[in-house]
Amino acid sequence: MLKAVFSITAITLAFAASSYADTPKIDHREAKQEQRIDQGIRSGALTSKEEAKLDAGQAKIEKMEEKAKADGHVTKHERKRINHEQNVQSKKIHDMKHNEAHTH
Repeated sequence: MLKAVFSITAITLAFAASSYADTPKIDHREAKQEQRIDQGIRSGALTSKEEAKLDAGQAKIEKMEEKAKADGHVTKHERKRINHEQNVQSKKIHDMKHNEAHTH
């Protein structure tokens, strides 16, 4: 019961923080990168091992975003750091989709 209360509280706080600190560009890019990873899996351009690495990178970016939103305001510096990580992740997605480790 106590875990459920903490979970509900955490979810409520996350939504509250996200309403104060909107990051639509970050969210849109995150979604597009997820789509690129999914497409790579469907086409066979990514192996399951590569997918796991890319998913870990996406999770890292999500944690950075959550941390930036925690105080209700995402600073210019935080946005710049997140954008840099998204650039790194984008290159990794491209490189892994175009290497020789295909699943087909």
